[in-house]
Amino acid sequence: MKKEIPYFTFEIAPMLGKTNKYCRYFYRKLTKKSLLYTEMIHSNAIKNNKNLLLDNKNVNNIVLQLAGNEPKLLALCAKKAEKIGYKEINLNLGCPSLKSQKGNFGACLMNQPLIVSDCIKSMSDSVSIPITVKMRIGINNNDNYYFLHKFINLLIESGCKRFIIHARKALLYQNINVKKNLIFPKLNYKIIYQIKKNFPNIKISINGGIKTLLDIKQHIKYVDGVMMGREIFKNPKILIDIDPYIYNYTSILQNPIMIVKSMFSYIEKELQKGNSLITIITPLLNIFYGINGSNKFKKFIFDKKNYINNNNIEILNKALSYIKIE
Repeated sequence: MKKEIPYFTFEIAPMLGKTNKYCRYFYRKLTKKSLLYTEMIHSNAIKNNKNLLLDNKNVNNIVLQLAGNEPKLLALCAKKAEKIGYKEINLNLGCPSLKSQKGNFGACLMNQPLIVSDCIKSMSDSVSIPITVKMRIGINNNDNYYFLHKFINLLIESGCKRFIIHARKALLYQNINVKKNLIFPKLNYKIIYQIKKNFPNIKISINGGIKTLLDIKQHIKYVDGVMMGREIFKNPKILIDIDPYIYNYTSILQNPIMIVKSMFSYIEKELQKGNSLITIITPLLNIFYGINGSNKFKKFIFDKKNYINNNNIEILNKALSYIKIE
């Protein structure tokens, strides 16, 4: 009997402004098995919009990523999410943006371990699904192994079931923007491998700078799971190979043109709700990355005289004629 591969072996990172519900619907066409995430949603937004969690639960095998620092409110959000059917609740401890620093959520909370501990415990006591965190290896000068080990140990005791660790420290209150912090400072995978060695019974996933299937296989030797983000948004075709490569599962659709056409009925339904074509299809525009005709395909779609005057599926259908798959 084959050993079952855990559902979190491969996951797609939550990316603010990118992995919206349209993006997730598209990614689920490419991979049936990968774990998907909502964009980071602040607990206050859920408090103020009773339909937000329901609207975001548009595919299966999906994690709600929360931001916030109020234990009771986070627990309330977690309970709502569990009822709706989310797979896990993930607390964001990795976002280094100025907005997150001013609002006291994201990576800056790594400097406030007792608050994080209370948040994790409150959520963990409220639901039966796993509470997980997405975090950095450190922040500013708190980037040594002792700091990371102590922080993780506290959260384990508080009820955290899994850690997704970005292999770069977060640089806060410094003259560096979020985009730069995605490529600087250097990645440190070894510190995450060491954490897994010292916490053998805790599930550890790795994130940051991972680009290929070979990279994934290399990391899986040392940790339990791999998370990819920006590389997938740039080249979503990678996902077509994930199910057979990681999960020994063969998806039905392999041809990128057929995948796009399989989304037509969904796109038309969303158009009928008043949503714009560009908003709906932006996540799928990179499916032809590296394929002959991809630039002409995009140029046709973004030609204003096309999409402004004709906000319908025919624009996408005509654009596909520029793609030449050999």
